[in-house]
Amino acid sequence: MNELSILLIDDEESILISLKSFLSRRGHNIYTANNGAKGIEIINENVIDLVLTDYRMPEKNGLEVLEETKKINPNIDVVVITAFGNIDEAVGIMKSGAYDYLTKPIDLNELENMIKRISEKKILKYENKKLREQLQEKFKINSVISQSSEMENVLNIVGRVANSKATVMIRGESGSGKEVIAKAIHFASDRKEMPFVAVNVASLSENLMESELFGHEKGAFTGAINQRKGRFEEADGGTLFIDEVGDIPLSMQVKLLRAVQFGEIQRLGSSTTVKVNVRILAATHQNLEEMIESKEFREDLYYRLNVVSVRLPSLRERRGDIPLLIEHFIRKFSAINEKEISGINLDALDKLMKYNYPGNVRELENIIEHSIIFSRGENIAIEDLPLQVEVSADKLILDPKNLDNEYNEKMKTFESEMIKEALRRTEGNQSAAARILNITERHLRSRLERLGLKRKN
Repeated sequence: MNELSILLIDDEESILISLKSFLSRRGHNIYTANNGAKGIEIINENVIDLVLTDYRMPEKNGLEVLEETKKINPNIDVVVITAFGNIDEAVGIMKSGAYDYLTKPIDLNELENMIKRISEKKILKYENKKLREQLQEKFKINSVISQSSEMENVLNIVGRVANSKATVMIRGESGSGKEVIAKAIHFASDRKEMPFVAVNVASLSENLMESELFGHEKGAFTGAINQRKGRFEEADGGTLFIDEVGDIPLSMQVKLLRAVQFGEIQRLGSSTTVKVNVRILAATHQNLEEMIESKEFREDLYYRLNVVSVRLPSLRERRGDIPLLIEHFIRKFSAINEKEISGINLDALDKLMKYNYPGNVRELENIIEHSIIFSRGENIAIEDLPLQVEVSADKLILDPKNLDNEYNEKMKTFESEMIKEALRRTEGNQSAAARILNITERHLRSRLERLGLKRKN
């Protein structure tokens, strides 16, 4: 990419010969034209990175070459050569979109440095394009790891809402992947080339939150030594993802409402209004409806943010995705830790399928990373799993959020665990256990019989 295709346009043959010789020795591919019309023909027929053109030429001057070149391909850089000291020409050239201008006689060192800058800019632009493509591939909707019907419903909503201008509220437990869904919406939308900016307000104090979201002026508070743009301005033209929006205090909710409703913000310490064009995606694990009832969340802000609501299921509710996620995380962390782990043993997989995941997908990711680090074989074994996974099936049944088991089975398990705990505390003394449970000893013996615990104890 350091090698450029350069078109030289000048009506003086000696200048063409001199510049072609100089630039060819530096590895560039050189085309030449002795007038502007011929130069435009070459641009139409070849891939050109840079046009180096004289300003004063018959037929077409350098400014006309510049304007026609930009119409053909705006990505072609144009440098115009003008007479020494002609400031008016230089100003007109730069206003018309030239990369830069050079004055005669040409300083070859200056020319070489300019071409080096253009080459570096093109490399950076190419790398940024590849990065955007990779990000788009990484976060496009059909790459969200899922095979469960619960997640398919979510992705169906995401696909339909992505190209709209609607604000979206993503509901779900911590660690369930709300930011992943927000990125999927952004990179599937017509804003995908613009910034995606995320801010989690849960850990911010009120003053810091205002500065973080809206920015601040120099001297706005102790330590504000420079002006700073906030997340709204950083996301201008793109998407702002506000995580844990339920943690925003009421005083800040008023300012957020104005930003969402009118697309206007004020930096902390300023009275000047700044217009922003931002699409808002918000997320929370809290019950905002209850917060509205208790006057902790503004109803008008809620309706502004909740135009479209997406409920993200917990990992417990989408257990069919666990094997797929495990496979993905094994590939990811095997590569990161340079270990050749190809899979997971059946008994370890069984443990992970039965585990309850209070931390959701984020917790599963941490479990697999831990297991990869401690694994000594080709597959993750049960002894590689962290201690938190050593959980009984009974504890899974006891989780009120786990609805895989029937009501009667869950209630029977709950009663059994409660009685067993009372007997453990009293070292098997049924009279003492009955007193702890606030029931009669006769009632306790009856329950032991019915639950099948008498024989076991």
